[in-house]
Amino acid sequence: MNTFDEIYEKIKAYDTIILHRHQSPDPDAIGSQAGLARSLRAAFPSKKVLCAGGPEGDLAWINTMDDVKDEDYQGALVITTDTANTPRISDQRYDQGDFLIKIDHHPDRDPYGDMRYVDEDAPAASQVVADFILAEKLPLTKEVAEALYAGILGDTGRFMYPETNAHTFKIAAILADTGISITDIARNIADVTFNQAKLQALAMDKMEVDPSGAAMTVLMQADLQKLNLGFEEASVAVGTPGRIKDIQAWNVFVQKPDGTYRVHYRSKGPVINQLAENHGGGGHALASGANAANMDEVKQIFAELVEVTKKYSEEHE
Repeated sequence: MNTFDEIYEKIKAYDTIILHRHQSPDPDAIGSQAGLARSLRAAFPSKKVLCAGGPEGDLAWINTMDDVKDEDYQGALVITTDTANTPRISDQRYDQGDFLIKIDHHPDRDPYGDMRYVDEDAPAASQVVADFILAEKLPLTKEVAEALYAGILGDTGRFMYPETNAHTFKIAAILADTGISITDIARNIADVTFNQAKLQALAMDKMEVDPSGAAMTVLMQADLQKLNLGFEEASVAVGTPGRIKDIQAWNVFVQKPDGTYRVHYRSKGPVINQLAENHGGGGHALASGANAANMDEVKQIFAELVEVTKKYSEEHE
């Protein structure tokens, strides 16, 4: 793994820098990408710094993507943030640049890139980016801090998830000291539309619960269309089963427009990232993602989650 100093030297050497993040973005993906881009633009006004990726869903309040052309990649430095493996990178032109750097906090199962900095102890990629900015004395403006704070708030579940540590609060305090409105950011993270609230209720209504404490819910394209919601907006329902006290781990399956399924794994204790890796995904021990080709694979995935949850429950009786 490389050092912050090595990465910064590489950044200084390029006139064009293009930042990518993962598909189906969450606040940390958008926040880490935007925070780093804004800091680099402030530090190097003559450089072209661009954000690449697909739709932001309901996270455009954090940042919107730039119009990145194919020719922009010629001789460019590409940086990915918050993206554990290459299939999840949003906009597959990430490998068209001259040099690739990975900045992340997920388990480094896919050590791609010409350089990489991965802090698996950090609860958010936005915290890693904040550490980089502070270590290299890059600009930490209010606009930079807003994006990074949103990313940290999102990936820590508003400082609730177990990966949150004392350093997280130190970084949050530094970001808050720039004058950002932590109240507005928290509200934007938490607020949902009326139809998203209906989707959360539907997810609860469709939920299946196994005696082991594992749960699943499947949201179909017809469900989203009925509520006039896009695929990205369905992420609002991912945490819904976790509100039930006796549920230890859960899957939320969201059907994509092509008929396949995006699989969300969440847990309060059982380790689930290895399960996700078995289905083309990965992530953290308690929060991961994967894909399922059809309902047969959906059923297989849930059966695997039941077994892991059952074993965990037996070990912790």
